Parts: sequence; C-alpha cells; structure tokens
Amino acid sequence: MGLNSFVKLFTPKDRVFYSIFEEVADNLNVMSQVFRDALYEKEDEKKDNMLITLEALERKNDEATRRLFLELGKNFITPFDREDIHYLAGSLDDVADYIWLSAKSIVNYDINEVNDTMRAFSDVILSATGALRVALLGLRNMKDLKAITDACGKVNYFENEADKILDKALRHLFLTEKNPIELIKLKELYQDMETVTNKCEDSANVIESIIIKYS
Repeated sequence: MGLNSFVKLFTPKDRVFYSIFEEVADNLNVMSQVFRDALYEKEDEKKDNMLITLEALERKNDEATRRLFLELGKNFITPFDREDIHYLAGSLDDVADYIWLSAKSIVNYDINEVNDTMRAFSDVILSATGALRVALLGLRNMKDLKAITDACGKVNYFENEADKILDKALRHLFLTEKNPIELIKLKELYQDMETVTNKCEDSANVIESIIIKYS
C-alpha cells in the first residue's frame, strides 16, 4: 500500500458526516414550516396534504439517520467524538419523530379546531429548528464559534418559551375543559408539541459539548 493510500485510509470523511447533518438540519426546518403552515390553514384538504408531506420528510430523516450510523460504523476516524455523533443523530431524529407524532395526533384524535395554543407551539417549534439549523451548519468549519453558541442559546430560549406555553395551556385546560376525553387528547398533544423543543434543546446541548471539546 502506497503512502497516499495509507493516509487516505485514516483520513476522516468529514464531508460525509457534515453533509448528512446539514441535510437533516434542512429537513427539520422544512418539517417545522410545513407543520406550522398547516395549522394556520383553514382547508381540511391542505391539512391532509400536510400529513402526506410530513410522513415523506420523516422517512427521509430516518434514512439520513441510518446513513449517519452506517458511516459511524465504517469510519475509523470521525470529525468529532463518536459518542457525540451518535447522541446528536439520535436527538435530531427525535425532533422529526415528535413533529410527525404531533401532526398525526391532530388527525388521529379528530381535533377539528386548531386553537391558538397549537399555533403558538408551531411558531416556537419553527423558531427552534431554525436556530438549530444555524448551529448545525456552523459545525463544518467552526470558524464562528460565537454564532454557533448564540444559536444554541436561542434553541434553549425557545424551549423555555414552549415550557411557558405548556404551563399556561394546561392550567387553562384543566380549568375550562369539562369533557375528560377531550382533556386527555389535548393534554397529550400539547405535551408532544412541547417535547419537540425539548429534543431541539438536547441537540443544542450536544453541539455545545462538541464546541467545548474541539475549540
């Protein structure tokens, strides 16, 4: 084996990992936008189309996550800690799963009236995935660490905002909803939507850990 081949064998395929993470970042942002737009829609047909689109995007995210794990198994050297790559891939996949779960719940629970709480959650989810995208795109070069940490800080801020929305929504729900079945349906939906931002925060925390280790 020549020297060039030997060096190539142990050269990390940074572009592969970064490219997949960037693909996931874009995909999550599109999922959040589709979800938000559907909750502001009046026509049921467009809401049905939302489900079809989100299902395709969720599957796309699953495939990207699978490719990340395959690359992790194939490459001896990685751009950063293997454990961090594993945790980041898993938490990002959870973001997609909970967006998809929230959308399905609206349909499966037969929730005909989209309220202001659901729209508020969709707004903050879109903001959180947007900030997460900025942080993920910054990982490739790590030239502007402040921009990455600021983006992670924004994700944490939006997660706190989602907590406030959930607390307010649950208080109102338990005070006003007399139908126990409706109460359970809305409570579970609100918690699932808030969990999306929790998973965004988990991802941001991993990114911050990576920055601390490699800056």
